[in-house]
Amino acid sequence: MASFSPISFYAKGWTSTGYKKASDCLNFMQNGCQLIKVRSSSRMYHRIFSLSEDFEELRWHPTSKKPDKAKIRIDDLKEVRHGKNTETFRTPDISQEFPDDRAFSIIYSNEYLTLDLIASSADEANIWITGLMYLMSGCHRTPNENDEQQDMRDRWLQTVFDDAAGEPLGQLDEIEVMKLIKKLNNGVGSMRVKQKFKEIISDKSKSDSLRPTVTSSEFVELFKETTTRPEIYFLLVRYASNDYMTADDLLLFLETEQGMTGLSRETCLALIQEYELTDEGKRNGYLGIDGFTRYLISEQCEIMDHNHKSVCQDMTQPLSHYFIAASHNTYLTEDQLKGPSSIEAYARVLKKGCRWVELDCWDGANGEPIIYHGHTLTSKISFKSVIESINQHAFETSEYPLILSIENHCSVDQQTVMVQHMKNILQDKLYTSSPDEDSLYLLSPEELKGKILIKGKKLGQNVMQDEGEVTDEDEGADSGRKHIKKDGHKKQVLIKELSDLVCLCKSVRFQDFQESLKNQKFYEICSLTEGVASKFANMCAEDFVNHNKRLLTRVYPNAHRVDSSNLNPQDMWNCGCQIVAMNYQTPGLMMDLYEGKFKQNGQCGYVLKPSIMREEISYFSANSRDIIPGVSPQILHIKLISGRQFPKPKKATSKGDAIDPYVFMEIFGIPSDCAEDRTKTVPHNGYNPIFDESFEFTVTLPEMALVRFVVLDDDYIGDEFIGQYTIPFECLQPGYRHLTLYSNTGESLAPASLFVHIAVTNKRGGGKAHKRGLSVKKSKRNSHFARIRTVGVKNVDEHFKSAVPILEDANNLRENVQNAMIKFKEACGLASIANLKQCIRLIGSKLDNTYDAVSLHLVVREDLPYFELEGNSSEMLRKRLSAFEVMISECKILMDKAEALVAKLDKLQQTGLDFHDKMNDLLTKEGTKGKKLSKSMESFAWNIRILKGQADTLSRSKKECQDWMKQIIDASSSLGILKDAAVS
Repeated sequence: MASFSPISFYAKGWTSTGYKKASDCLNFMQNGCQLIKVRSSSRMYHRIFSLSEDFEELRWHPTSKKPDKAKIRIDDLKEVRHGKNTETFRTPDISQEFPDDRAFSIIYSNEYLTLDLIASSADEANIWITGLMYLMSGCHRTPNENDEQQDMRDRWLQTVFDDAAGEPLGQLDEIEVMKLIKKLNNGVGSMRVKQKFKEIISDKSKSDSLRPTVTSSEFVELFKETTTRPEIYFLLVRYASNDYMTADDLLLFLETEQGMTGLSRETCLALIQEYELTDEGKRNGYLGIDGFTRYLISEQCEIMDHNHKSVCQDMTQPLSHYFIAASHNTYLTEDQLKGPSSIEAYARVLKKGCRWVELDCWDGANGEPIIYHGHTLTSKISFKSVIESINQHAFETSEYPLILSIENHCSVDQQTVMVQHMKNILQDKLYTSSPDEDSLYLLSPEELKGKILIKGKKLGQNVMQDEGEVTDEDEGADSGRKHIKKDGHKKQVLIKELSDLVCLCKSVRFQDFQESLKNQKFYEICSLTEGVASKFANMCAEDFVNHNKRLLTRVYPNAHRVDSSNLNPQDMWNCGCQIVAMNYQTPGLMMDLYEGKFKQNGQCGYVLKPSIMREEISYFSANSRDIIPGVSPQILHIKLISGRQFPKPKKATSKGDAIDPYVFMEIFGIPSDCAEDRTKTVPHNGYNPIFDESFEFTVTLPEMALVRFVVLDDDYIGDEFIGQYTIPFECLQPGYRHLTLYSNTGESLAPASLFVHIAVTNKRGGGKAHKRGLSVKKSKRNSHFARIRTVGVKNVDEHFKSAVPILEDANNLRENVQNAMIKFKEACGLASIANLKQCIRLIGSKLDNTYDAVSLHLVVREDLPYFELEGNSSEMLRKRLSAFEVMISECKILMDKAEALVAKLDKLQQTGLDFHDKMNDLLTKEGTKGKKLSKSMESFAWNIRILKGQADTLSRSKKECQDWMKQIIDASSSLGILKDAAVS
């Protein structure tokens, strides 16, 4: 049989332009193509593989074997594995040689022999995998049978065509075709439809008709080739019983791929009713390719975790424990020198969830204060109008406290007017209660819900008159100085009425961290320029983080940013700075990060910091490359599958309509987590480019990480930017997801989107079992979690050393579970990113492919699942069940021992905390001082964090194991093998 190149296969329009059904894969397989047959790193053979004409055998040539030996009967196939998931592929010299998405393996015969293959591309591997799985399902038909028996989709399309044409043999012209296709699938591109229409017309015999038309069969062809996405069809066929999904198929897909729990068959039937387009499918509970595509690009399958569409974090922590969305010089709409000021600017940022707005107040005409950027040519707006706008929009998007930062340059009379306007307009929204001087922390967002706080200068408590003096300076202008002369700035009169409105955000000048630790009140806030803040972040990141646990810090752009460009907020967040003031009017990378950050937690403008940045006694430095105590590193797996309807770059000069897109991925977070990678370029295809590439990123501190997808044109003239999407790591949903692209000014570019697969696995234990793929990366035993540092005080060091055996026991328990999990997945022939439900599905479903009378069902004893096997099973199945038993055993040991170990760690931590208040004296007695004293205090905090972190991680691991048990039971129930529901 002649070789058939995948290039010609796709040139014929079998990718995004016309993939129709699984039989197309079979046709390609019958034509044959070259694959690499892998035996070892030194034994790789290029062979032509093909499917026999009767669909009964897989053959290859040339071969040294007899022709009748170089073939495998389709009936003998047991499994098809995607990726490098056999012993041969896992050997180091082979695993690094070829991309994972080009590899696949065929398991066949009762001896469970393995045929390991490498395709020339990921697309070609997908064709073989899809075709073989379709053949194994037993529902395939020959091409003649396909012609005789129309599928559900064809019947539906012919019906809607006949209805539109008005008669059974009617025809439709281009306008009518476009109207009908848009009615059936509004997301299809008009240019693509027109192009395909012209191709059909040009292929027909010449006619004198001035109104070219298409027939019913031509319309069916046109619709399929313009709307069918092959990457989604590959996915459907792997789960479908036919060319459509049943409710049971959909249930398996949602549980195993999308990580969804608590589903029922009724839930899936409701989804089919919502997304299926055909009446026949709705009646029978079938989801065809069009309905499945609609579902995957719907809001239900977007990449953003739905939990974060509303407030989902603890809002009872002090204000200093949150990152707060803040704007800089809110009134400006352009640059800082001569651009216009606008009242609407306040409404715009408030609608985006901003919780900090700035008002630079100056004397205006007719006794009315105004707002503008003083001593510049920026335009002026009314203070009263701004307060009215704030009152109207303050809580439209977020009900949590709004802070008005008042920079006051007004005379006494106009200060009085400012107070009157704020009291009369804001009324009971204005927070005016005095702080509790005995408290150590600010109130929480929950306690301040619906309130507007005033930040500004405040008179001393000893001022009894109606007015007093404060320094008139920008609080952060010289914040780097260690000492400030009290008479170094011009004095300004401040009236007591305005001073009294400043309650929880008193503006003070920063001197140094030691001074702040000793004397700064919890309700006092310092402002720093980005230059000074960056210096602190580089030179004393630990002190900066500790300062921001209790006190608020505002960071604002350097004065040289007269163009209203923005600083990098991530650098400031890494040090715990709550208020990073941004020029919302200036789009670009920095605002993409900012808006991405505050997408989470219901876009309420408050994002809870990681616990390591909040706990009073803990050690954290953003600049450290070491593991963070008590935080489990995660591995983010991104498969960039395809794109959809990319527009041309907005500012590109003419070079035709074609673009050459590629996707650039970036991780922003603490320095050790920052990374980037990119896909290949897909030439001349912005309509539905197929990337099909996989990437891995290690993330040490997930709560601080942002993931950014940027689509660029590789052959641009003038502008390469097509669109972007930025999302917090913690908001990623696992499974097959789409993400809508946004322009560089923040507008949605729908329907332009990316189609991806997301999985997050644990590197060393911990993690979020219910949504993170439940998988781990294999690792050697390590002592990172049990590494205690020497403090320098004998009895304190002895106390911490006594914790080492307990820490090691806890670490070993978790690693035993994780390694048992990996061995179970390997026994199942699945990759590390697979989840438990996929493993159980594989075990249950593969029983259908055995010739022997074998039955398997799952029983639950003392809340633990166990498989019971009857009959003469294969060695492979026995190995899988053995690995399953080991995994269950290790989980049981961890669940049994975790509580006692956590109690011991908690007790050790509490006893250690008892040393805290006297640590300084103890170290001084030992002669420790200066930098050594600071280092010893850091080591003490590190050790406390180790104890707390390991206790928390072990508790999470126990819950993770409990969740796994439930998932095994749920998956077995869905497969019908739970209790007495045996599969034979």
